[in-house]
Order: sequence, then C-alpha cells, then structure tokens
Amino acid sequence: MVYGQILHQPDDCFINVNVGGFRQRMDHTVLRRFPQTRLGRLLCCSSKEAILELCDDFSPFDMEYYFDRSPSFFCYILNFYLTGKIHLVDGLCVVSFVQEIEYWGIKERHLDLCCSSRFLELMEQTCWDRTSEDQQLQSSGSSAASAEELTALEDNKEIFEGSWCADVRRSVWIRFENPGFSTSAKVMAVASVSVVFVSIVAMCLNSMPDFHRVGSDEKHVENPVLAWFENLCILFFSAEFTLRLAVAPSAKSFLLSPLNVIDLLTILPFYVTLICDKMSEDKNTELENVGKVMQILRLMRVFRILKLARHSAGLRSLGATLRHSSREMGQLVLFLSLGVSLFSALIYFAEQESKVSELQTIPIGWWWATISMTTVGYGDTVPVTSAGRLIGTLCIVCGLLIVALPITNIFNKFSKFHQRKR
Repeated sequence: MVYGQILHQPDDCFINVNVGGFRQRMDHTVLRRFPQTRLGRLLCCSSKEAILELCDDFSPFDMEYYFDRSPSFFCYILNFYLTGKIHLVDGLCVVSFVQEIEYWGIKERHLDLCCSSRFLELMEQTCWDRTSEDQQLQSSGSSAASAEELTALEDNKEIFEGSWCADVRRSVWIRFENPGFSTSAKVMAVASVSVVFVSIVAMCLNSMPDFHRVGSDEKHVENPVLAWFENLCILFFSAEFTLRLAVAPSAKSFLLSPLNVIDLLTILPFYVTLICDKMSEDKNTELENVGKVMQILRLMRVFRILKLARHSAGLRSLGATLRHSSREMGQLVLFLSLGVSLFSALIYFAEQESKVSELQTIPIGWWWATISMTTVGYGDTVPVTSAGRLIGTLCIVCGLLIVALPITNIFNKFSKFHQRKR
C-alpha cells in the first residue's frame, strides 16, 4: 500500500501534526480548502520522499507529521485553517512573521483587515531601516564618520607603517579624529569647539557699528580687541589644520575631504586679505574690494560646528533624516510651487483693477503667495479687494495643508532615527 492510498482512505480523514511537541489532529476537508499551503500539499504526496520534503519527519504507523517549528505560532496557523484569515503575532518581529507564514505556504493577502495596515507599516519601517543602514555603511568614508569607524582606524596600524614617526603621527591623528579616545582628545575637541564659538562671536560683534572705531583718516576701523581675538582664533585654526595635515595618513585624501576643504577656505581669506591690504597702499580699489569679498568667506568657519554631530545623537538623527527625506522634500517643493503659481495668477487677476494694490504683476504675486503659503506673512504686500482677500484666505489654508502633509513623514523619520541612535 502506497502513501497516497493511506492518505485517501475514506475511513481515515484525519492527520496528526506534531509541531515542536504540540500535537493536533486535523481534518482533510479543512486542509483541502487551502491546497497551496504546506499542510494542504501533504495530502497530494504519494511517496515518503515527497512527504519529507514538506516536513522534518514522518511516522507512517501513526500518520503523524513532525515539524521543527514554533508551537506557539502554530496556534495562529490553526486559526487560519479554521477562519481563512491570519493575524499578526504580538511581540514577534515582522520579519520572523513573514518567514513563518512563507514556511507554511500562507500568502500575505490572507491577513485580516485588522492587521493588514499595521503589517504594511511595520514592513515599510523595516525596509526603510535596512536602506538607511546600507546607505550609512556606503557613506562611511565621508567626513561624518561614526565612532565605530574611528575605533577601527585606531586599531589599524598598517596605514601608518613605513612612514616617518608612525607611532607619534598615529597617536596625534587619533586624538584629533576621535575625541572619545582619551582625556587629552576630549580636551583638544573642547578647545577647538570653544575657539570656533569665540571666532563666531568676534565676527558678529565686529559687524555691529557700536564696536567700530574711527582711525586717523576718519575711516571706520575694526575694534582692536575684537581684531586681536579674531587673529588669535585664525592662528589657532591654522596651527590645527597644519598639524592635522602633517599627521594625516594620506595628504591627498585629507585635502579632498569636504570638511577639510571648508577648513582651508576659512583660513585662506585671512591671509589673502593681509596680502591685499599690503598691496592696496597704492589706493587700488579693485584689490580692496577683492580683500573684502575674501574676508566674507571666513563666515564659512561656522560649518565646523557640524563636527558636534559625532557626539550628539540628536544631530546625527537630524542629518540622517534630511539625507533620507529627499522624496518628502521634493514633494514639499513641488506642492508649494504649484500652489504659488496658481494663487499668484489668481491674485493678479483679482487685484489688477485696483490702483492702490501693489499686486499688479504675477512675479510680485509669486512673492506674496510664497510668504502666505509658508505662513510667514511679512505684510509688505497684501490684497486690498474683497476678492483678493478671499483668495488670500484660501492661499493660507492651502499652504497649511500642503506644508503639514510631508512634514508629518519627515517628523516620523526623525523620531525613528533618534530612537534607534539612542
């Protein structure tokens, strides 16, 4: 007698299923309702080899099939055969849930309505987290390297082998790149950040007329105290950059790093300005203007604060959120562009007959629609007609809705990133 004959005996319409020690007697009629599932396919097997391809062991005498799977999850499988619907398991990872239902041959379309939306949300979050991790690994060579990568750099002595003063350079390099390496590294990081803040404060105060001084030629000159602080900060930045370049394992890679390029651009204008001042003694106005333009580049020093992201989970989460929210940001810009174009045209036709209205052209309407939809509302340009005010009300309401829709997704991403970083 073959296995197919045993399975199809009219007097024996039950099979015994043993899942991790949990035994259950199941009716053939129930299993035939879902012939594509693993248990349903057992009824069509005509040999022991075919049966063992679907289960871990089989006892012909007892007609018992053994499965080395989770017995607690099998309770949900039994409920599926009885009701035709599968439910999510509380406390079980969604990836493990998918693996289990795939093993038993159950499709995702059999999820009940009460669990389908939650399942899609969990799967989207899982896929997004995996994509984020892959992108973070791909960007490991960027300036915002993680602490794990810096620790690996610390243990990697090969990049300094064969170079002059390898041990000293490696020790100094690690302390510059990884503030968590030692107490001295933390002191260096705190000192660097403090000088950055002093430099920013000095530049801000130097732009205020109250701190200006009048020279012998009746021209405004820089405050000598602020100029002394600024020069001291520039000297510190120059010494730090030169030392980091000297101990870097690869000067080419160091100079190509975006953060180091910014550091260089914030130092060079100071020295270029000094050269221009020396050469401007012949009252060459063009050289003076070049010096003033180059001096403005020193404001780029503020970007050095981004190094704090290495020690702050919140800043890392913010950077990761912006990096992975390109779709939402693109949707926001698209929606705002459509709204601005629409309402600028409407306000133009509503206000063009009024002589006191400033909204006499569509480009001016663009400015008005932009500040209205983004809820800024400077009040410099306002509609004066009844139709224009009605359009303005609609513009503000639509702006609130348009801005709120993508912002919700961006906020959810930030919350997930921040929770995972912590």
